[in-house]
Amino acid sequence: MNHAAVVNFAPEKGSVELREIPKPEIGEEDVLLEVANVGVCGSDLHQWTADHSWQVNYPVVLGHEFGGYIAQKGSRVSGWKEGDRVVSETAAVIDPSNPMSRRGLYNLDPTRKGFGYGVNGAMTRYVRVPARCLHQVPANLSFEEACLTEPCSVAFNAVVENTRLKPGDRVIVLGPGTIGILCAAMARLCGAEVAIVGLEADKHRLNIAKQYGCEVIIGDATDWSQKRDGLGADGVIDAAGVSITLKIALQLVRPNGHITKVGWGPQPLGFSLDPLVQKNVTLQGSFSHNWPVWERVIALLASGQLNVKPIIGGVWPITEWHEAFEKMHKGEVVKSVLKPV
Repeated sequence: MNHAAVVNFAPEKGSVELREIPKPEIGEEDVLLEVANVGVCGSDLHQWTADHSWQVNYPVVLGHEFGGYIAQKGSRVSGWKEGDRVVSETAAVIDPSNPMSRRGLYNLDPTRKGFGYGVNGAMTRYVRVPARCLHQVPANLSFEEACLTEPCSVAFNAVVENTRLKPGDRVIVLGPGTIGILCAAMARLCGAEVAIVGLEADKHRLNIAKQYGCEVIIGDATDWSQKRDGLGADGVIDAAGVSITLKIALQLVRPNGHITKVGWGPQPLGFSLDPLVQKNVTLQGSFSHNWPVWERVIALLASGQLNVKPIIGGVWPITEWHEAFEKMHKGEVVKSVLKPV
């Protein structure tokens, strides 16, 4: 029996459509996951608008932020049973013998392939998932929220693991998309004073960031960065999807401060990195996440310490994927969530 799937079928702009696909076959170390909800990510939008900077195996089912029920399990899968409520990590294909994987940093394995670009993702009813990717979802956590574990893990990795953050630090987040708002929320959990910066067109998303106790700035954040002692922000988290924001980050950060870049920007830079040297600034990239980050994020979601409900702009059936994508693309909602039909 075939099921509807949102498929990215070619590298040209707009090459996404609804197709009928068969239920996937699973291997002995996989489970067949029946999808309850799947979040739309900025990277899904980038593949749709063809302004992404990563390799895609076309045709591919989109979607890597997902949770659901185990419908079937492979012969070598232990510790799980059919009907278990789970979310899945994104590292669908890794090389276990790669030196990065052996250190537990399989997210940094150069051969890693993720759901939604490397292998078929979850914008459909059933998805094949390696059992090593699974995490239990507590009964009190809805799948609409649980499917956002992935972007929350991106933010946790950027803010907690990759940024030297202390209570009382003044932190500026550039870009009020899903990752930017979640980074701001994580920095607040760490005890930082946070400002989030966007454009006039971002007003709706900035208002949502306000609910996390953040100062909201449209345009220039220089005054806020210098408020305490005139030297700049302790940290800047660059979560915008363009390169030029790194130039802004270098202006806003204080000497000996820290910039963490988590937003992709394929454009050439076109400016000097001399301020990085002159200010003695640490520039840190942050990519993806791994098992302990997911466990910690699920605990934060389940305990209510991190509430993702404010950023969910609506739930659409997979057949209405286009509207869900459009609303996110235009900034009318922060996060669209899809539901298989």
